[in-house]
Amino acid sequence: MGVATATARAVNGLTARWAAVSEAATAFSAAGVWPLLAHLADGAAGAARAELAEALGLPAGQAADAARELLGAMSAMRGLNTALGLWTKRTLELREEWEAGLPADAHGVLTGDLAADHRALDAWTVKRTGGLIDRMPVTLSERTEMVLASALAMRTEWLSPFHEVELETADEPWATKPRLGLRRSSAVLDRVGLAETPDGHVTELKVLGSNALDVHLLLGEEGMTRGRVLGTGIDILANRCVVVPGPRLPYGNVGPGLRVDKVRSTRPEPPSLDVTTVAYDLRASHDLLKLHRLFGLTEVRDTSRGHFPGISGSPLAIGSAEQSTMAKFGALGFEAAAVTAFGVAGGGVPDRRYVTTRISADFDRPFGFLALHRHTRLVLAAGWVTDPLPSPECDWEDER
Repeated sequence: MGVATATARAVNGLTARWAAVSEAATAFSAAGVWPLLAHLADGAAGAARAELAEALGLPAGQAADAARELLGAMSAMRGLNTALGLWTKRTLELREEWEAGLPADAHGVLTGDLAADHRALDAWTVKRTGGLIDRMPVTLSERTEMVLASALAMRTEWLSPFHEVELETADEPWATKPRLGLRRSSAVLDRVGLAETPDGHVTELKVLGSNALDVHLLLGEEGMTRGRVLGTGIDILANRCVVVPGPRLPYGNVGPGLRVDKVRSTRPEPPSLDVTTVAYDLRASHDLLKLHRLFGLTEVRDTSRGHFPGISGSPLAIGSAEQSTMAKFGALGFEAAAVTAFGVAGGGVPDRRYVTTRISADFDRPFGFLALHRHTRLVLAAGWVTDPLPSPECDWEDER
């Protein structure tokens, strides 16, 4: 089962809009939020239903089916684990039609013992993310009637691993201390490309995983906002902008971090793509209610009245909405996870006769990344790298 094009575009659209308002170096997953918003929209009414539908990018009447399709398709992707969970107080009666749209094994119970309930939610989080995240990002209170959560964890190994090196760069801010760099060379030139946008050029590098889970690195021109760089990555996936692939690039400094040279050699050699980037480990927490307009949550924050008659006859409102996310990029592979929860309340000169082409792609200053499923182009996680991992030699010198 695959992801419908409309659903993938809707999820990626939310990714682009989230990137546009993101103000800090971070990792985030719209794919973790979207199914929850869809199920909430399915049970909402009035202004809340219209607002959630606008955030989803699909009509509310189609949202639940699209969410089920999305979760089913993601569960079938190799290297990706997903889950949806629902916990309610025993006294909360759910509409049968709405509950029937959730996975059969999703429903648990909130006992009212806040400490015990949080331990149970944390245990679910650890199990569903394989330990990548250890705490459910939800605020429980006496008024919490229901918790609706999703978990997403992806792992992939690179088809071509990198070698660990100390990053060599003169660009601030990464030149101030030794950073853990990654380097590799390939004869496949079309892994890199240059996109032209009204705001400037963006260099895209595709790092392919062994299970069709890939990471695209995105480096924009100096001065381009992180939202515009990541948005360009989404536009590339949707074929909304022209990308010049590596084999068709002209010689010279052609784009951000991108140079094409004619190199002389002592023997015949194939063209090469030499890549330098950095290892990173990002962890972030997001309060989705601070971006309530982005997620269609403005109306449903009002706890003085109910907004979800399709979920329960009891009046319900959103008391908290949070996401915990991590993304780790290393020499051998990549892993990322996101847990999202709604609390529902009342990246020498020899004879050289032969000539070849060498492309150098250097991601040696802050850049963005999109982690995605290769075949559906569904973005599973995204982020912006500003603080790469330090070089191990740096740690050793600090200890001395």
